[in-house]
Parts: sequence; C-alpha cells; structure tokens
Amino acid sequence: MKILIANLGSTSMKYRLFDFSSGDGELLTRGGLERVSDHAEAIEQVLGKLREGDWIASEDDLAAVGFKSIMAEGRTGCLELTSEVIDSMEACNNIAPAHNPPYIRGIRLIAKKMPSVPLVGLFETAFYQWAPEASTCYAVPQSWHDAGVRRWGFHGASHKFIAERSAELLGRDDVAQRVRNLYVDDAGSPVDGPPLRVVSCHLGGSSSITGILNGAAVGNSMGLSPQSGLPQNNRVGDLDSMAVLHMMRRDGLSIDDVENVLCNEGGLKGLSGGHNDIRDIVSEASSGNVRAKLALDVYVHSARHWLGAYLAQLNGLDALVFTAGIGENRAGIRAAICSNLDQLGIRLDAEKNASAQAGETVISADDSPAKVMIIPTNEELVVAREVKRYLDHRRN
Repeated sequence: MKILIANLGSTSMKYRLFDFSSGDGELLTRGGLERVSDHAEAIEQVLGKLREGDWIASEDDLAAVGFKSIMAEGRTGCLELTSEVIDSMEACNNIAPAHNPPYIRGIRLIAKKMPSVPLVGLFETAFYQWAPEASTCYAVPQSWHDAGVRRWGFHGASHKFIAERSAELLGRDDVAQRVRNLYVDDAGSPVDGPPLRVVSCHLGGSSSITGILNGAAVGNSMGLSPQSGLPQNNRVGDLDSMAVLHMMRRDGLSIDDVENVLCNEGGLKGLSGGHNDIRDIVSEASSGNVRAKLALDVYVHSARHWLGAYLAQLNGLDALVFTAGIGENRAGIRAAICSNLDQLGIRLDAEKNASAQAGETVISADDSPAKVMIIPTNEELVVAREVKRYLDHRRN
C-alpha cells in the first residue's frame, strides 16, 4: 500500500511517498517544487518524478493521496475530501487565508487528475477534539459560538507525533497506543499507569504550544485561527481585539488593510523592524539591535506564559518537548524558555542543551523531575499513518 502525502503552498508543492506493505510506514522518496505558478503542471511533474524513479507505474499504484489539511466548517478528524468537505474548507478561507485557499486549489486539481484515487485529509484541528470545553470556549454570545467562533487549535499533526513519540521514549506504551488510536476509537483506549503530562513546544516560523494529558490535548495556544497564540514569523499572535477597532477608527484602515497587517506585517517581523527569520533576528540582536532583542524577549515571554498555563492545567509535568525549526535548533531560545523554572521541576543541563545535535535527545539535568527533550517532528508520517488507518477502518 503506497500513500502519497502532498504539502501544498501558494507557490510550492512538497511531497513524500510512503509504503505500508510491511511495517508502520517506510519513506520511499521525497521532493518538492518551488516557485510554482501552475499547480496542475506541478502535480504532473510530481507524478512524472515518481514514475521515472520507478516508485509507481501509474497513479493506480497509489492507495490514496493524503493532505495535512487546516480546517473546515463543522468538520474535523481524518476525512475523505469529498466535494462537501472541500466546500466546508472553503467556508473557512477568511479564517485561514494563507493556508486554506492553496490547499483547496491543489486538492481540486489532484481530484481532477486522479479521479479514482481517494483523497484524504487529516485536519490540523483534529487533535483537539477531546480538549475540555472550557479550554476551547471564548466568552462571546451564543450566536458567535453557533458560527464556529471558538479555540480550534492547530499544528495537530506535529503535536500528535510528539504525544506518541514522547510516550514511547518515556516507556509508556499504553499512552503511545492510545495516541495511535485516537481518531479510530474516539480516545477510548485505556491508560494503565499514572497520568502522563507533556507540554509540546512546536517552535518555528509558525509556533504553538500544547498541553497533553495521557496522549490527548488539553488545549493549544492557537485559537480560532493560526493567527493567535505566540508571535509568528509575520503574524501577530495574541492581540486585544479592541486594538483592531482602535486602529481602524484612528487611521481609517479597511478590513483588507487590517488583515494585511495582522497576517503579513506583524509578529517577529513587526517587532524586529522587518526580519521574520529567527536566524536574522538572533544575529541582529547579537549585534545590538534593540528591536530584534525585544522580538526575542517577547517570543520567549509568550512561550513561558503558555508553558506555565499548561503546567497549571496538568498539575505538574513529566516531559517538556521542543520540536520544529526553532525548537530543534536554537539552544539559546530553549535555555531562555527554561530559565529559572527549577521550582516547577524543570532543570536544563546547559552543556547538553548547547551541544545538542540533530535528532532525539534529552537535555535536562540528571536530577530534573521533568525530562526536557528534543524530538524532531514528522507531520507527514502522522498524516500517512492516519490515512492508512482511515482506509483500513473504512474497509472493515
């Protein structure tokens, strides 16, 4: 069974091909195209590369094409991307304008190109289906709730991978098994041991923090959209809603003007004075750029804020996990987030942290009550595995 995972951007298409003939998903090949102006042509090029490499003879060799889908109105989970589901995704374009539209265009093109191949999406909101209602509810009128205004949470595939892999590394196979079956048995798998409490920090160009209890999320720092939570590379993160109304009235800004500022000119880019790459911001801060230093301080402060929130919700911590581009590669930011948290059971080993190389590793002190870990995420593998489980479940 071969499953193709497509990661669609507005001007890019990345792919990975997995084989489930034996085992839990072997990566056969991967690749990508940049500066894509015609997604139909890009899809044909990807299929050509797979045929040229003898990975497939034709699209008929594919059991499915899987997508790390963002969100859909009134739907979540791992779903076949029927026309009705795609229409539900389209209804959320205003909430996720940078993410949903390119996915929808690509999905429709692939459906037209490969009408006999099932298209299946694992929605980024799926991991938060079992979060307590109090953690997902905004204090807005019922009519707003009815319109879907709530905390949905995102980066679900990444945080799910961390939930499963951290449980495995901590010797909690019962919790790991529960994570594997979340979308199949509605989080019904039993947990045999004491509560396993994990905070997962997905820190990258887009960042979020999730509290995880026994493999299921209790909440995520993002809310209605990927716009909220920590400062993103060019998205503002958390912001008092009155700030929008204030600036519209003061400067005569239109809705489009505000959307551009919130989605393209804010976050680390706005704070630092124009830099949205963490490497450039760290370099500028080291050279004495006050605004770049402030951007880093705000980012770390926000991460610590959410870490503290989930420590309270979980009543302690067994593991703090860093993942994604910043989380895996920026020792200084990890150190700043973990600074002076000894009384909360988090003690970083400075030497282990500074010398950590790519790959899974523990960077906490030997006497730290909570493990501090680096675990590289693998969102595409999560999507592929969930697509296979969906296909298996449908057949049974």
